[in-house]
Amino acid sequence: MKSVLLYVNDDTGLEVRLQAALDVTRAVGGHLHCLRPNPYNPQMAFDGVTGMSVVYDVAKMTLEADRKLRASIESRLADEDVPWDYDEVNASPARGLARNSALSDIMVLSSASGDKDNALPLGILGDVLFNTNVPALVQPDGIKKFDATGTAVVAWNGSFEAGNALRAAVPMLHLASAVHILTVDEDKDHDLPPLAASEYLSRHGITSEIHSMSAKKPSVEAVLLSTVEALHASYMVMGAYGHSRAREFLFGGVTRSLFKDCPVPLIVSH
Repeated sequence: MKSVLLYVNDDTGLEVRLQAALDVTRAVGGHLHCLRPNPYNPQMAFDGVTGMSVVYDVAKMTLEADRKLRASIESRLADEDVPWDYDEVNASPARGLARNSALSDIMVLSSASGDKDNALPLGILGDVLFNTNVPALVQPDGIKKFDATGTAVVAWNGSFEAGNALRAAVPMLHLASAVHILTVDEDKDHDLPPLAASEYLSRHGITSEIHSMSAKKPSVEAVLLSTVEALHASYMVMGAYGHSRAREFLFGGVTRSLFKDCPVPLIVSH
């Protein structure tokens, strides 16, 4: 894990994303790639009568705002101790991130918690995750750092997606002070038991502890969140589901709840 992709947008969540991306880049000794997707089409639209552009003023303001944003980010990064670059693409956030992530090892996004204007909407988060093979660090608005050396929790249900997330997170889990694999007994359809996940990590030199929890609380996500709190976890690793009902799951299930309510960063993979 060496190439870190940061979603750049002029919102109040940017500073949190930037700091998390810097923390990850330092932890892995990597390179930070800042990407500003701009959905505005630079081509002029004419009204057919006067021949004057009806979007000129909007385009001008957008370009000026992007210049200021870039200058601000570049000024900030000039004082940091990581290698970096900055790029702009004419695309929506989801399309821009998906099309420019092929050579990235992890991307840094905001969660759907806090101020709604800070984050990619849940649907766009789904578009990004389901159209790339790149794991995402989903950073809550209220967490101003990413502690790679803290305690990690792996939410395990034995699925293909959980396996993808676990494999993608191995470089981070190597740095963790402790790794806990958490299963909830409500999930009966394990394709792979948690012991298999623990054995996989052991082959990478990572020691882990398995916790099999009872779903006595109101929901699976409540069990996950209470365990994260009890273990003082710094982040959680989990899979995002990409079958034909993926969007329904995102908008109605555990993934949606954790994207909105998880108090720690999530490392998520499809």
